[in-house]
Amino acid sequence: MIKTRFTELVGVEHPIVQGGMQWVGRAELVAAVANAGALGLITALTQPTPEDLTKEIARCRDLTDKPFGVNLTILPAIKPPPYAEYRQAIIEAGIKIVETAGNKPQEHVTEFKKHGIKVIHKCTSVRHALSAERMGVDAISIDGFECAGHPGEDDTPGLILIPVAADKVKIPMIASGGFGDGRGLVAALALGADGINMGTRFMCTKESPIHQLVKERIVANDERETELIFRTMRNTSRVAKNAISTKVVAMEREGAKFEDVRELVAGARGKMVYASGDADEGIWSAGQVQGLIHDIPTCAELISRIVRDAEAIIRSRFEAMLSGAQRQAAE
Repeated sequence: MIKTRFTELVGVEHPIVQGGMQWVGRAELVAAVANAGALGLITALTQPTPEDLTKEIARCRDLTDKPFGVNLTILPAIKPPPYAEYRQAIIEAGIKIVETAGNKPQEHVTEFKKHGIKVIHKCTSVRHALSAERMGVDAISIDGFECAGHPGEDDTPGLILIPVAADKVKIPMIASGGFGDGRGLVAALALGADGINMGTRFMCTKESPIHQLVKERIVANDERETELIFRTMRNTSRVAKNAISTKVVAMEREGAKFEDVRELVAGARGKMVYASGDADEGIWSAGQVQGLIHDIPTCAELISRIVRDAEAIIRSRFEAMLSGAQRQAAE
């Protein structure tokens, strides 16, 4: 059993988090992760209304008695969703762990903290992590450039970002971006993190509520099968490489603005990818970790394997190295 500051903070057995994923973070996946001893997160904005979120939380409670949380991502929009109402639904449902992401979460952090809720804030840079720490969050999720979704604009990979953040952030920190196996967990711990956050890897599990063909596409893909869209708009997003993403990148090279690609990147089209299994229907998120994904296990199988492999690496490989060095020194 690997215990860290993060497992103690949120009351889970294993230092593994299933991050918030639009259209994916639903009760059946979250409960499976929780039942396996890790932290699952319902994605609040996947639910059409705050009332639907309340129902989804209740559905998850019917499937598990273990701790789980909710992700609330705050993004700029012409017509933003009613964030305060989603926040109130989370509070009234008695949720005790929330992952926030996006811009200026202070209002939400303050309200959540008033109700004794532990807040994990997702960041893509050390400066934002330190800002969130000052806001009073309880933990940081630090996202390296390898991650799916929004990696920020600094292009700093996890191998640098995690230890740099660990040198400065005092609260527990989990590492995101590129994690999918026991080796990654050990690496994250060695770099100073208190656990790992996985998105793409959990998409490719039996309980993941997306089409089987998309899961098989992730298994078939390698680490090169992603593209960065919205680079020219300073809102970079890493998505699975497909006909749509390639077209968007080409249009951006020709000077296209968001209005020109809006229809191609519409969320409704991305949702249809997961429903229909047609990977070219729209834009969908996936990270470079695809190169490490070779099967579609249950969440319990995946989490057990990651922890078992991590413990084996720590116990056998590292201890053997240390023992060998000590023997040589003695000789």
